[in-house]
Amino acid sequence: MARTSKKARAVTETMADHVADAEVRSIGEAATEIVGALPAPEAEAVSGAADFIPLNKLKKSPRNARKTPHSEATIEALAASIAVKGMLQNLVVEPELDAAGEPTGSYFVTVGEGRRLAQLLRVKRKEIRKTEPVRCVIDTANDPYEISLDENVTREAMHPADQFEAFRELAENHGWGAEEIAARFGVTAHVVRQRLRLGTVSPKLLQVYREGGLNLDQLMAFAITEDHARQEQVHEGLGYNKEPWIIRRDLTKTNVAATDRRAIFVGAEAFAEAGGTILRDLFTEDRGGFYEDAALLDRLVTGKLERIGAEVQAEGWKWVSVHIDYPHAHGLRRAYPLPVELSEEDAAAYAAAQEEYNRLSEEWEGAEELPTEADERFGVLEADMERIDVLRHIYGPDDIARGGVLVVLSHDGTARIERGFMHPEDENWAPEEAAEGVRLNEDGGITGFIKDGEQDEDGNHVSALDAEDEDAGDASKPLSDLLVRDLTAHRTLGLRLALGEQPDMALIAVTHALAAPTFYRGSEAVCLEIRPSSPHLGGHADGIEDTAPAKALADRHAGWQADMRRDVVDLWGFVAALDQASVLALFAHCASLTVDAVKLPWERKPRAHETADRLASALALDMTAHWTPTARSYFSRVTKAHIVAAVREAVSDEAAERIAGMKKQPMAETAEQLVVATGWLPALLRTERPAWLDASEAADTGPADDGAAFDHAAE
Repeated sequence: MARTSKKARAVTETMADHVADAEVRSIGEAATEIVGALPAPEAEAVSGAADFIPLNKLKKSPRNARKTPHSEATIEALAASIAVKGMLQNLVVEPELDAAGEPTGSYFVTVGEGRRLAQLLRVKRKEIRKTEPVRCVIDTANDPYEISLDENVTREAMHPADQFEAFRELAENHGWGAEEIAARFGVTAHVVRQRLRLGTVSPKLLQVYREGGLNLDQLMAFAITEDHARQEQVHEGLGYNKEPWIIRRDLTKTNVAATDRRAIFVGAEAFAEAGGTILRDLFTEDRGGFYEDAALLDRLVTGKLERIGAEVQAEGWKWVSVHIDYPHAHGLRRAYPLPVELSEEDAAAYAAAQEEYNRLSEEWEGAEELPTEADERFGVLEADMERIDVLRHIYGPDDIARGGVLVVLSHDGTARIERGFMHPEDENWAPEEAAEGVRLNEDGGITGFIKDGEQDEDGNHVSALDAEDEDAGDASKPLSDLLVRDLTAHRTLGLRLALGEQPDMALIAVTHALAAPTFYRGSEAVCLEIRPSSPHLGGHADGIEDTAPAKALADRHAGWQADMRRDVVDLWGFVAALDQASVLALFAHCASLTVDAVKLPWERKPRAHETADRLASALALDMTAHWTPTARSYFSRVTKAHIVAAVREAVSDEAAERIAGMKKQPMAETAEQLVVATGWLPALLRTERPAWLDASEAADTGPADDGAAFDHAAE
């Protein structure tokens, strides 16, 4: 031991000699010089002695119990820790002996191989020299294999909850940000942020986590908000089902998801600038987080819509009305833009853009990826053609002066601008010239007859019986009402007979009869007693007008409306001039608007609903393209028994049994996840297999099946 004490004194003296140089040289350089100034390790190292050994003299021990190598992340973390805080634990080493049993001057690392590798990583990065002195404890008394095993087995890792709180303490007490903490512990800043967020979970819930009442996934779900009271409230309200997604759902039910159309429309930056807070889930893909203040978000949406409305009103419209949700029952008539010829300049510009677009398309046909310049040029040409296309249809000045615009937030988070609506008081319908002796109201309807002794609109005296002799012979005198009815009755009979013999013309006449009240208001331009009715569906299904099928129907209607003539008097000529395919298309569109298959509790129309079923079958209607069973659209609105039955039918008996014991809302949401991709439909939305399809398949493949329904769950 005297020899060891002598060495210790030598170390102390040598270190003292170099203290004065500490301000101008790094500790590592000074330590290297210290090691160089010390006598070389003696041939017979004393077990338990501490020594500074150059890094390049340390080797991996062949008797280390750890066979699985350290991960790169672990080595990174150790290197970062050592760089900031130094080597906190000594390495345990044994001398390397040659074949003759003599020391070679190198040492095997029995305990601390990870720290040795971390130092080598620092050498590679030129942070230290390869001769960096490393403090080691020499152990020749114990079995290297056993102590390396002991090092990794006889220890207990810190509980994750303690780690989360410790990271929070570093941030709060030392003022370190995530980047600095990450650098000091060799982890990513994102990992630090996650641990800091977990450290903000209510202490009560962290204790529950320590005791095993919550797992890590559940704790991460609670970390979506820093509101301890809210966290504890949700925890107390949980039943036996504590799935992380349920916890997140309950914590954010009063917030607005970033995928909501309102959040998309306003944007995260504008919401934050207005003082709003966005909750972010650091542990799952939250697709933008959750907006905390729904009232603020609605105000921002309305404000932005109003600004857009002001820009649109600058076109000359009389009024603009903004809405977050479409006002389905507005009761306003709508005018549509009319087709106009392009100016020579615009027509030439469109033709040139179209020609260049076609040339580029041929040039780059088959290319897997377009060059940036070509891609940008395509974008410019498309924008130019779209701009000119808009000029092909314009609203009349009179419509703009009397009409208004609805600016609505669309389902995809964009502003939906609907022009051309008319308030009743702004329509100014001019009644057709009244027949003699008939009094009309403002809408052109007959309100009565002018009585004997009254004056007509021109102030002329009107008498029921003319004073002159009726047989005197005045050719300008109108025929009697009785004779007019007689003659026109015969003409009606002739029209009926002739129309029934000319199907093509009958198609035109019926199409005209359907189109007139469909596209024109207040018109009495139809001689066929066909009165189409188009029931409003918004009162039966909330939000139905904002669905994709509703938009497709509205776009189709707007396309026909844009082609209609301004005056209903010209409608016949328009329809008659169409080719047969176009007449059929217009006829089909007008007829489609009259379909009413809504079942109302106070109505008894079994035959009508049977006809609707036959129509759906004939059309091979596939409602999976238009409707999806979700918790909101279906499962939350039926009984638990219905939900279980749907899952059993769409998925399996096993899946139905798994959800059978859940509460209603969790059951509905779980059912949505299970069923949504199966194509399952409620019985009311299923379509029977059409007979013509059975016959077609029978002709192709042999005998048909028994006419199974289009039950998409079964498929």
